[in-house]
Amino acid sequence: MTTLPVRHAPLVLHPDRFLDPEPGTRRAARAILEATAPLPIVSPHGHVDPRLLADDAPFTDATSLIVVPDHYVHRMLYSQGVPIEALGVPTRDGTPHERDPRAAWRRFAAHVHLFRGTPTGAWLDHVLAETLQVPVRLDAASADHVYDAIGERLADAAFRPRALFTRFGIEVLATTDAATDTLAAHAALRASGWAGRVVPTFRPDAVMRIARAEWRAHHAALEALAGTPLPTYDAFLDALAARRRLFRAHGATATDHAVVTPATGHLAAGELARCYSAALAGTATPDDEARFAAHFLMDMARLSLDDGLVMQLHPGALRDTNPLVLARFGMDAGADIPVATEYTRNLLPLLQAYGNDPRLTLVVFTLDETTYARELAPLAGHWPALRLGAPWWFHDSPEGMLRFRRRTSETAGIHNTVGFTDDTRAFCSIPARHDLARRIDASWLGSLVARHQVGLDDAIEMGRLLAYDLPRRTYRFDRAGEGA
Repeated sequence: MTTLPVRHAPLVLHPDRFLDPEPGTRRAARAILEATAPLPIVSPHGHVDPRLLADDAPFTDATSLIVVPDHYVHRMLYSQGVPIEALGVPTRDGTPHERDPRAAWRRFAAHVHLFRGTPTGAWLDHVLAETLQVPVRLDAASADHVYDAIGERLADAAFRPRALFTRFGIEVLATTDAATDTLAAHAALRASGWAGRVVPTFRPDAVMRIARAEWRAHHAALEALAGTPLPTYDAFLDALAARRRLFRAHGATATDHAVVTPATGHLAAGELARCYSAALAGTATPDDEARFAAHFLMDMARLSLDDGLVMQLHPGALRDTNPLVLARFGMDAGADIPVATEYTRNLLPLLQAYGNDPRLTLVVFTLDETTYARELAPLAGHWPALRLGAPWWFHDSPEGMLRFRRRTSETAGIHNTVGFTDDTRAFCSIPARHDLARRIDASWLGSLVARHQVGLDDAIEMGRLLAYDLPRRTYRFDRAGEGA
Protein backbone atom coordinates (compact mmCIF):
# COMPACT_ATOMS: atom_id res chain seq x y z
CA MET A 1 0.00 0.00 0.00
CA THR A 2 1.41 3.40 -1.02
CA THR A 3 1.70 5.97 1.75
CA LEU A 4 0.23 9.26 0.65
CA PRO A 5 2.17 12.44 1.47
CA VAL A 6 0.97 14.40 4.45
CA ARG A 7 -1.14 17.37 3.38
CA HIS A 8 -0.65 20.50 5.43
CA ALA A 9 -3.02 23.43 5.71
CA PRO A 10 -2.28 26.10 3.09
CA LEU A 11 -1.24 29.59 4.12
CA VAL A 12 -3.19 32.12 2.07
CA LEU A 13 -2.82 35.86 2.56
CA HIS A 14 -6.12 37.62 1.90
CA PRO A 15 -5.70 40.60 -0.44
CA ASP A 16 -7.84 42.75 1.89
CA ARG A 17 -6.05 41.80 5.10
CA PHE A 18 -5.98 44.58 7.70
CA LEU A 19 -8.23 46.85 5.63
CA ASP A 20 -11.32 48.27 7.33
CA PRO A 21 -14.38 46.05 6.67
CA GLU A 22 -16.72 49.00 6.12
CA PRO A 23 -17.44 48.82 2.34
CA GLY A 24 -16.84 52.48 1.46
CA THR A 25 -13.64 52.66 3.48
CA ARG A 26 -12.40 49.41 2.03
CA ARG A 27 -12.98 50.50 -1.56
CA ALA A 28 -10.95 53.64 -1.02
CA ALA A 29 -8.26 51.77 0.92
CA ARG A 30 -7.85 49.30 -1.96
CA ALA A 31 -7.22 52.15 -4.39
CA ILE A 32 -4.70 53.79 -2.02
CA LEU A 33 -2.91 50.49 -1.39
CA GLU A 34 -2.73 49.76 -5.11
CA ALA A 35 -0.81 53.03 -5.51
CA THR A 36 1.51 52.61 -2.51
CA ALA A 37 2.26 48.88 -2.47
CA PRO A 38 4.74 48.99 -5.40
CA LEU A 39 6.76 51.92 -4.03
CA PRO A 40 10.39 51.24 -3.04
CA ILE A 41 11.17 50.63 0.61
CA VAL A 42 13.01 53.36 2.47
CA SER A 43 14.29 51.94 5.76
CA PRO A 44 15.83 54.84 7.70
CA HIS A 45 16.07 53.16 11.08
CA GLY A 46 16.87 49.48 11.59
CA HIS A 47 19.28 47.10 13.23
CA VAL A 48 20.28 44.69 10.48
CA ASP A 49 23.97 43.78 10.77
CA PRO A 50 25.72 45.30 7.74
CA ARG A 51 28.02 42.27 7.61
CA LEU A 52 25.02 40.29 6.38
CA LEU A 53 25.11 42.22 3.11
CA ALA A 54 28.86 42.78 3.02
CA ASP A 55 29.52 39.03 3.18
CA ASP A 56 26.43 38.04 1.14
CA ALA A 57 26.76 34.51 2.49
CA PRO A 58 23.78 32.17 2.09
CA PHE A 59 21.44 31.91 5.06
CA THR A 60 21.92 28.53 6.68
CA ASP A 61 18.54 27.51 8.07
CA ALA A 62 15.07 28.68 9.09
CA THR A 63 15.95 29.02 12.77
CA SER A 64 18.91 31.35 12.34
CA LEU A 65 16.95 33.32 9.75
CA ILE A 66 13.63 33.78 11.55
CA VAL A 67 13.84 32.80 15.22
CA VAL A 68 17.31 33.66 16.58
CA PRO A 69 17.47 37.37 15.61
CA ASP A 70 13.92 38.32 16.63
CA HIS A 71 13.43 39.38 20.25
CA TYR A 72 9.69 39.78 19.58
CA VAL A 73 9.65 35.99 19.23
CA HIS A 74 11.86 35.40 22.26
CA ARG A 75 9.88 37.54 24.68
CA MET A 76 6.50 36.00 23.85
CA LEU A 77 7.72 32.42 24.17
CA TYR A 78 9.69 33.25 27.31
CA SER A 79 6.52 34.68 28.86
CA GLN A 80 4.93 31.27 28.31
CA GLY A 81 7.75 29.33 29.91
CA VAL A 82 9.91 28.50 26.88
CA PRO A 83 13.57 29.18 27.72
CA ILE A 84 15.22 31.52 25.23
CA GLU A 85 18.23 29.20 24.98
CA ALA A 86 15.85 26.44 23.84
CA LEU A 87 15.22 28.51 20.69
CA GLY A 88 18.85 28.25 19.60
CA VAL A 89 19.86 31.68 20.91
CA PRO A 90 23.51 31.59 22.07
CA THR A 91 24.19 32.48 25.69
CA ARG A 92 26.89 34.68 27.17
CA ASP A 93 27.15 33.07 30.60
CA GLY A 94 27.94 29.55 29.45
CA THR A 95 24.42 28.17 29.90
CA PRO A 96 23.96 25.38 27.32
CA HIS A 97 21.72 26.36 24.41
CA GLU A 98 19.98 24.33 21.75
CA ARG A 99 22.50 23.66 19.00
CA ASP A 100 20.22 21.68 16.71
CA PRO A 101 18.39 24.28 14.58
CA ARG A 102 15.71 21.78 13.58
CA ALA A 103 14.90 21.01 17.21
CA ALA A 104 14.71 24.74 17.99
CA TRP A 105 12.42 25.25 14.97
CA ARG A 106 10.12 22.44 16.11
CA ARG A 107 9.88 24.09 19.52
CA PHE A 108 9.04 27.42 17.91
CA ALA A 109 6.45 25.82 15.61
CA ALA A 110 4.77 24.07 18.53
CA HIS A 111 4.18 27.48 20.12
CA VAL A 112 3.46 29.57 17.02
CA HIS A 113 -0.22 29.78 18.00
CA LEU A 114 0.85 32.28 20.68
CA PHE A 115 1.31 34.87 17.92
CA ARG A 116 -2.23 34.73 16.57
CA GLY A 117 -3.64 38.24 16.35
CA THR A 118 -0.24 39.88 16.93
CA PRO A 119 1.90 41.82 14.44
CA THR A 120 4.61 39.16 14.82
CA GLY A 121 2.13 36.60 13.55
CA ALA A 122 1.25 38.80 10.58
CA TRP A 123 4.93 39.37 9.74
CA LEU A 124 5.65 35.63 10.00
CA ASP A 125 2.81 34.75 7.61
CA HIS A 126 4.11 37.29 5.10
CA VAL A 127 7.69 36.00 5.39
CA LEU A 128 6.59 32.41 4.81
CA ALA A 129 4.07 32.98 2.04
CA GLU A 130 5.60 35.92 0.16
CA THR A 131 9.31 36.23 0.96
CA LEU A 132 10.22 32.55 1.22
CA GLN A 133 7.38 31.28 -0.98
CA VAL A 134 6.43 28.48 1.40
CA PRO A 135 2.63 28.88 1.54
CA VAL A 136 2.06 26.31 4.31
CA ARG A 137 0.56 27.16 7.68
CA LEU A 138 3.20 26.56 10.33
CA ASP A 139 2.34 24.37 13.31
CA ALA A 140 3.81 21.38 15.13
CA ALA A 141 2.68 18.98 12.40
CA SER A 142 4.12 21.00 9.53
CA ALA A 143 7.32 22.08 11.27
CA ASP A 144 9.68 19.71 9.46
CA HIS A 145 8.04 20.25 6.08
CA VAL A 146 8.33 24.04 6.41
CA TYR A 147 11.88 23.79 7.74
CA ASP A 148 12.98 21.69 4.78
CA ALA A 149 11.14 23.86 2.27
CA ILE A 150 12.84 26.97 3.65
CA GLY A 151 16.17 25.15 3.48
CA GLU A 152 15.60 24.46 -0.22
CA ARG A 153 14.88 28.14 -0.84
CA LEU A 154 17.95 29.28 1.05
CA ALA A 155 20.17 27.04 -1.11
CA ASP A 156 19.08 29.07 -4.14
CA ALA A 157 21.21 32.10 -5.06
CA ALA A 158 18.00 34.11 -5.46
CA PHE A 159 17.58 33.97 -1.66
CA ARG A 160 21.00 35.29 -0.71
CA PRO A 161 20.98 38.63 1.16
CA ARG A 162 21.84 40.96 -1.71
CA ALA A 163 19.41 39.26 -4.08
CA LEU A 164 16.66 39.58 -1.48
CA PHE A 165 17.57 43.23 -0.89
CA THR A 166 16.91 43.84 -4.59
CA ARG A 167 13.74 41.74 -4.66
CA PHE A 168 12.40 43.52 -1.59
CA GLY A 169 12.68 46.79 -3.49
CA ILE A 170 14.83 48.43 -0.80
CA GLU A 171 16.07 51.79 -2.02
CA VAL A 172 18.11 52.53 1.09
CA LEU A 173 18.71 50.66 4.34
CA ALA A 174 20.15 52.39 7.42
CA THR A 175 21.86 50.28 10.06
CA THR A 176 22.59 51.31 13.66
CA ASP A 177 26.26 51.45 14.60
CA ALA A 178 28.14 52.33 17.78
CA ALA A 179 30.20 55.50 17.78
CA THR A 180 33.30 53.29 18.09
CA ASP A 181 32.38 50.97 15.22
CA THR A 182 35.17 50.79 12.64
CA LEU A 183 32.55 50.71 9.85
CA ALA A 184 34.58 47.94 8.19
CA ALA A 185 31.43 46.25 6.87
CA HIS A 186 30.21 49.49 5.33
CA ALA A 187 33.63 50.10 3.79
CA ALA A 188 33.59 46.58 2.34
CA LEU A 189 30.15 47.18 0.86
CA ARG A 190 31.27 50.39 -0.80
CA ALA A 191 34.44 48.75 -2.12
CA SER A 192 32.51 45.80 -3.55
CA GLY A 193 30.84 47.88 -6.23
CA TRP A 194 27.42 46.49 -5.33
CA ALA A 195 24.68 48.98 -6.17
CA GLY A 196 22.58 48.55 -3.03
CA ARG A 197 22.57 51.57 -0.72
CA VAL A 198 23.31 50.67 2.91
CA VAL A 199 24.30 53.49 5.26
CA PRO A 200 25.36 53.61 8.92
CA THR A 201 23.66 55.53 11.72
CA PHE A 202 25.78 57.11 14.45
CA ARG A 203 24.71 55.84 17.90
CA PRO A 204 26.89 57.10 20.77
CA ASP A 205 24.80 55.70 23.66
CA ALA A 206 27.63 53.55 25.04
CA VAL A 207 29.91 56.57 25.53
CA MET A 208 27.08 58.67 26.96
CA ARG A 209 26.20 56.27 29.80
CA ILE A 210 28.98 57.29 32.15
CA ALA A 211 27.74 55.39 35.22
CA ARG A 212 27.86 51.99 33.50
CA ALA A 213 30.68 49.63 34.42
CA GLU A 214 31.57 49.17 30.76
CA TRP A 215 31.84 52.93 30.03
CA ARG A 216 35.59 53.11 30.47
CA ALA A 217 36.10 50.28 27.96
CA HIS A 218 34.02 52.17 25.39
CA HIS A 219 35.92 55.36 26.23
CA ALA A 220 39.23 53.55 25.70
CA ALA A 221 38.01 52.35 22.31
CA LEU A 222 37.17 55.94 21.38
CA GLU A 223 40.63 57.06 22.49
CA ALA A 224 42.22 54.35 20.34
CA LEU A 225 40.27 55.50 17.30
CA ALA A 226 41.12 59.14 18.02
CA GLY A 227 44.79 58.25 18.43
CA THR A 228 45.11 60.42 21.51
CA PRO A 229 44.04 60.51 25.19
CA LEU A 230 40.73 62.26 25.92
CA PRO A 231 41.30 63.75 29.38
CA THR A 232 38.67 66.49 29.07
CA TYR A 233 35.10 66.72 27.92
CA ASP A 234 36.11 69.07 25.09
CA ALA A 235 38.60 66.50 23.79
CA PHE A 236 35.95 63.79 24.13
CA LEU A 237 33.44 65.85 22.15
CA ASP A 238 36.01 66.64 19.45
CA ALA A 239 36.65 62.91 19.05
CA LEU A 240 32.94 62.25 18.64
CA ALA A 241 32.64 65.06 16.09
CA ALA A 242 35.42 63.39 14.10
CA ARG A 243 33.58 60.07 14.29
CA ARG A 244 30.42 61.76 13.04
CA ARG A 245 32.37 63.09 10.05
CA LEU A 246 33.61 59.58 9.28
CA PHE A 247 30.08 58.17 9.51
CA ARG A 248 28.87 60.89 7.18
CA ALA A 249 31.64 60.05 4.71
CA HIS A 250 30.25 56.49 4.70
CA GLY A 251 26.78 57.77 3.82
CA ALA A 252 25.23 58.32 7.26
CA THR A 253 22.39 60.82 7.39
CA ALA A 254 21.31 60.39 11.03
CA THR A 255 22.26 59.86 14.64
CA ASP A 256 20.31 57.87 17.22
CA HIS A 257 20.05 58.35 20.98
CA ALA A 258 18.23 56.08 23.44
CA VAL A 259 17.39 57.51 26.86
CA VAL A 260 14.90 56.68 29.58
CA THR A 261 14.00 60.34 30.15
CA PRO A 262 14.37 62.89 27.31
CA ALA A 263 15.83 65.55 29.60
CA THR A 264 17.92 68.23 27.91
CA GLY A 265 19.85 71.20 29.27
CA HIS A 266 23.33 72.65 29.58
CA LEU A 267 25.50 71.99 32.62
CA ALA A 268 27.75 74.67 34.04
CA ALA A 269 31.36 74.17 32.95
CA GLY A 270 32.52 73.15 36.42
CA GLU A 271 29.77 70.62 36.89
CA LEU A 272 30.34 69.14 33.42
CA ALA A 273 34.05 68.76 34.18
CA ARG A 274 33.22 67.12 37.52
CA CYS A 275 30.88 64.57 35.88
CA TYR A 276 33.45 63.72 33.21
CA SER A 277 36.22 63.34 35.80
CA ALA A 278 33.98 61.06 37.84
CA ALA A 279 33.39 58.94 34.75
CA LEU A 280 37.13 58.63 34.13
CA ALA A 281 37.61 57.63 37.77
CA GLY A 282 34.80 55.09 37.65
CA THR A 283 32.82 56.90 40.36
CA ALA A 284 30.02 58.49 38.30
CA THR A 285 26.56 57.99 39.81
CA PRO A 286 23.24 57.44 38.01
CA ASP A 287 22.40 61.07 38.82
CA ASP A 288 25.70 62.17 37.25
CA GLU A 289 24.81 60.13 34.16
CA ALA A 290 21.35 61.69 33.86
CA ARG A 291 22.75 65.23 34.09
CA PHE A 292 25.61 64.40 31.72
CA ALA A 293 23.17 62.89 29.19
CA ALA A 294 20.99 66.02 29.22
CA HIS A 295 24.03 68.13 28.35
CA PHE A 296 25.32 65.57 25.85
CA LEU A 297 22.04 65.69 23.88
CA MET A 298 22.36 69.47 23.66
CA ASP A 299 25.82 69.08 22.15
CA MET A 300 24.62 66.39 19.74
CA ALA A 301 21.91 68.77 18.51
CA ARG A 302 24.47 71.56 18.12
CA LEU A 303 26.77 69.30 16.12
CA SER A 304 23.85 68.41 13.85
CA LEU A 305 23.61 72.08 12.89
CA ASP A 306 27.13 71.78 11.49
CA ASP A 307 27.18 68.33 9.89
CA GLY A 308 23.51 68.00 8.91
CA LEU A 309 22.89 64.63 10.58
CA VAL A 310 19.24 64.10 11.50
CA MET A 311 18.93 63.56 15.26
CA GLN A 312 16.72 60.68 16.45
CA LEU A 313 15.62 60.41 20.08
CA HIS A 314 14.20 57.16 21.46
CA PRO A 315 13.06 57.74 25.08
CA GLY A 316 10.93 55.80 27.49
CA ALA A 317 12.31 52.25 27.57
CA LEU A 318 13.55 50.93 30.90
CA ARG A 319 16.18 48.60 29.54
CA ASP A 320 17.16 45.07 30.58
CA THR A 321 14.74 44.76 33.51
CA ASN A 322 15.27 40.99 33.92
CA PRO A 323 18.74 40.41 35.44
CA LEU A 324 18.71 36.71 34.58
CA VAL A 325 18.07 37.42 30.90
CA LEU A 326 20.64 40.22 30.90
CA ALA A 327 23.32 37.98 32.38
CA ARG A 328 22.52 35.10 30.06
CA PHE A 329 21.93 36.88 26.75
CA GLY A 330 23.19 40.45 27.12
CA MET A 331 21.39 43.69 26.38
CA ASP A 332 18.26 44.07 24.24
CA ALA A 333 17.10 40.51 24.75
CA GLY A 334 13.39 41.21 25.23
CA ALA A 335 13.16 42.48 28.81
CA ASP A 336 12.84 46.19 27.99
CA ILE A 337 9.60 47.74 29.30
CA PRO A 338 8.00 51.14 28.51
CA VAL A 339 7.66 53.78 31.20
CA ALA A 340 5.63 57.00 31.39
CA THR A 341 7.46 59.85 29.67
CA GLU A 342 7.20 63.65 29.72
CA TYR A 343 8.37 65.58 26.65
CA THR A 344 7.29 69.22 26.82
CA ARG A 345 9.40 70.38 29.76
CA ASN A 346 12.22 67.91 29.11
CA LEU A 347 12.74 68.97 25.48
CA LEU A 348 12.18 72.68 26.04
CA PRO A 349 15.87 73.63 26.63
CA LEU A 350 16.93 71.93 23.40
CA LEU A 351 14.02 73.31 21.38
CA GLN A 352 14.48 76.85 22.70
CA ALA A 353 18.16 76.67 21.78
CA TYR A 354 17.92 74.99 18.38
CA GLY A 355 14.29 74.23 17.51
CA ASN A 356 13.87 77.28 15.27
CA ASP A 357 17.00 76.52 13.23
CA PRO A 358 16.22 75.01 9.80
CA ARG A 359 19.49 73.06 9.91
CA LEU A 360 18.19 70.76 12.66
CA THR A 361 15.76 67.89 12.20
CA LEU A 362 14.88 66.17 15.50
CA VAL A 363 12.82 62.98 15.15
CA VAL A 364 11.21 62.01 18.45
CA PHE A 365 9.77 58.56 19.13
CA THR A 366 7.72 57.41 22.11
CA LEU A 367 6.57 54.28 23.88
CA ASP A 368 4.03 56.32 25.88
CA GLU A 369 0.89 56.64 23.76
CA THR A 370 -0.70 59.04 26.25
CA THR A 371 1.70 61.71 24.95
CA TYR A 372 0.51 61.58 21.32
CA ALA A 373 -2.27 64.17 21.48
CA ARG A 374 -1.27 65.89 24.73
CA GLU A 375 2.38 66.68 23.99
CA LEU A 376 4.00 65.31 20.85
CA ALA A 377 1.47 66.42 18.23
CA PRO A 378 1.31 69.98 19.60
CA LEU A 379 5.11 70.14 19.83
CA ALA A 380 5.57 68.92 16.25
CA GLY A 381 2.76 71.21 15.12
CA HIS A 382 4.78 74.21 16.27
CA TRP A 383 8.55 73.68 16.34
CA PRO A 384 10.07 73.70 12.82
CA ALA A 385 12.84 71.27 13.78
CA LEU A 386 10.64 68.59 15.35
CA ARG A 387 9.17 65.56 13.59
CA LEU A 388 7.23 62.64 15.07
CA GLY A 389 8.80 59.24 14.63
CA ALA A 390 6.66 56.29 13.57
CA PRO A 391 4.81 54.13 16.11
CA TRP A 392 7.66 52.23 17.65
CA TRP A 393 8.43 48.81 19.08
CA PHE A 394 5.33 47.74 21.02
CA HIS A 395 3.13 50.00 18.86
CA ASP A 396 4.12 49.13 15.26
CA SER A 397 0.96 47.02 15.26
CA PRO A 398 -2.34 47.44 13.40
CA GLU A 399 -4.15 49.09 16.29
CA GLY A 400 -1.03 50.95 17.46
CA MET A 401 -0.48 52.53 14.06
CA LEU A 402 -4.16 53.52 13.80
CA ARG A 403 -4.06 55.10 17.25
CA PHE A 404 -1.01 57.10 16.25
CA ARG A 405 -2.62 58.47 13.08
CA ARG A 406 -5.91 59.28 14.82
CA ARG A 407 -4.31 61.04 17.78
CA THR A 408 -1.62 63.06 16.03
CA SER A 409 -2.85 63.92 12.55
CA GLU A 410 -5.47 66.51 13.45
CA THR A 411 -2.88 68.62 15.29
CA ALA A 412 0.42 67.86 13.56
CA GLY A 413 -0.79 66.81 10.11
CA ILE A 414 1.18 64.13 8.29
CA HIS A 415 3.99 66.38 7.05
CA ASN A 416 5.33 66.65 10.61
CA THR A 417 5.69 62.86 10.76
CA VAL A 418 8.35 60.67 9.13
CA GLY A 419 6.41 57.82 7.56
CA PHE A 420 7.32 54.29 8.67
CA THR A 421 10.53 52.96 10.22
CA ASP A 422 10.74 49.18 10.56
CA ASP A 423 13.25 49.11 13.48
CA THR A 424 14.15 45.44 12.97
CA ARG A 425 17.11 43.09 13.21
CA ALA A 426 15.21 40.42 11.25
CA PHE A 427 16.19 41.18 7.64
CA CYS A 428 13.49 39.07 6.00
CA SER A 429 10.73 40.80 7.97
CA ILE A 430 11.46 44.22 6.42
CA PRO A 431 8.99 43.93 3.50
CA ALA A 432 6.42 42.32 5.81
CA ARG A 433 6.56 45.26 8.20
CA HIS A 434 6.34 47.86 5.43
CA ASP A 435 3.45 45.99 3.81
CA LEU A 436 1.51 46.01 7.07
CA ALA A 437 2.21 49.71 7.65
CA ARG A 438 1.05 50.62 4.15
CA ARG A 439 -2.15 48.63 4.63
CA ILE A 440 -2.93 50.37 7.91
CA ASP A 441 -2.23 53.81 6.47
CA ALA A 442 -4.38 52.97 3.43
CA SER A 443 -7.19 51.92 5.74
CA TRP A 444 -6.91 55.11 7.82
CA LEU A 445 -6.83 57.29 4.71
CA GLY A 446 -9.74 55.32 3.27
CA SER A 447 -11.80 56.26 6.31
CA LEU A 448 -11.11 59.94 5.58
CA VAL A 449 -12.34 59.42 2.01
CA ALA A 450 -15.42 57.54 3.16
CA ARG A 451 -16.32 60.44 5.46
CA HIS A 452 -15.71 62.91 2.59
CA GLN A 453 -12.99 64.54 4.67
CA VAL A 454 -10.48 64.29 1.82
CA GLY A 455 -10.86 63.26 -1.80
CA LEU A 456 -9.50 59.99 -3.13
CA ASP A 457 -6.82 61.70 -5.21
CA ASP A 458 -5.59 63.58 -2.14
CA ALA A 459 -5.64 60.38 -0.09
CA ILE A 460 -3.54 58.57 -2.69
CA GLU A 461 -1.02 61.43 -2.59
CA MET A 462 -0.98 61.26 1.21
CA GLY A 463 -0.43 57.52 1.04
CA ARG A 464 2.62 58.01 -1.15
CA LEU A 465 3.98 60.61 1.27
CA LEU A 466 3.64 58.26 4.23
CA ALA A 467 5.06 55.23 2.43
CA TYR A 468 7.95 56.84 0.58
CA ASP A 469 8.38 60.59 0.27
CA LEU A 470 8.38 61.59 3.95
CA PRO A 471 11.04 59.13 5.18
CA ARG A 472 13.17 59.86 2.11
CA ARG A 473 12.88 63.61 2.64
CA THR A 474 13.13 63.68 6.44
CA TYR A 475 16.25 61.53 6.56
CA ARG A 476 17.78 63.47 3.66
CA PHE A 477 18.13 60.48 1.37
CA ASP A 478 16.83 62.63 -1.48
CA ARG A 479 20.03 64.67 -1.52
CA ALA A 480 22.35 63.81 -4.38
CA GLY A 481 25.19 61.51 -3.43
CA GLU A 482 26.14 59.85 -0.16
CA GLY A 483 28.12 61.71 2.45
CA ALA A 484 27.36 64.96 0.62
